[in-house]
This record gives sequence, structure tokens and C-alpha cells, in this order.
Amino acid sequence: MIKGIALTTVWSTDQERDVAFFTGKLGFEVRSDLFMGDVRWVTVGVPGQPDIEFALMRPDGPGLDPESARMLTTLVTKGLIGGGALRTDDCRGDHRRFAAAGVEFVQGPQERPYGVEAIFRDPTGNWYSLTERRAELDLDKPWA
Repeated sequence: MIKGIALTTVWSTDQERDVAFFTGKLGFEVRSDLFMGDVRWVTVGVPGQPDIEFALMRPDGPGLDPESARMLTTLVTKGLIGGGALRTDDCRGDHRRFAAAGVEFVQGPQERPYGVEAIFRDPTGNWYSLTERRAELDLDKPWA
């Protein structure tokens, strides 16, 4: 039986730069950083949430032929691939803090049926939802 999500892939065209982004600008921590042959395996995660990690994977790594790697790199760097949603208890405050640190926002905080959301990109181009969930949100009912 599946017990939860442990790891998700975030495409990275420059792992060193992206580790610095996640740790220096967003406050993540490095969970693993090692080499397996020619492949660098590096993961980051939110402090206090040890069971979920982002694996910063190069699109030109093993498993993809050169044409597919080029296509994937193009899609990621154009900002067409989402890296996920990050939960916060203060979207507006985090938006101000992250923007001041140089995080590129493509959308500032906006009211949504589910709460307040801002959208930002990492240096590779992956986009993320920074979401503050509405306290009274009933997940069992459709959004109005």
C-alpha cells in the first residue's frame, strides 16, 4: 500500500545554481549530495518536513536520448513545466521576502477560491505555486 509521496523530480540545468536557489532564497536544506558514476544525485527539502524531497535532476542525464533531453530542456527553460505547490501560512509576506531575495515571480499574490496564491520560477524555469490555504476551505465541497 502506498503510504505517501517521498520524492519528486525537479528538472535542473545547473544543479549547483539550483541548490543555491533552494537553500539560499527559499530556505530549503540539502538532504543528499553524492555522485553515482557520472550522475550527481542531489535532493533538497523543507526543514521540518523530512519525508518529502525534491531531486534536482539534469534533463541530459541517463535515461533520456539526446533529442528527448533537448526537448525537455526547451520545455523547462520556457517555463512550461510546474514543479509543484508549496504551502505557506503567509503568501504575501513570503512573496515580499522572496522577491527581495531575487526570486522571479510571474504572478504576485492573488485571492483564489482556495486561498492566496503567487507563482514563481526557479532559475531553470520550473514554476511553483506558493499557496496560503483559506482557513475555512472545505475540501469535501466543490469550490464556489
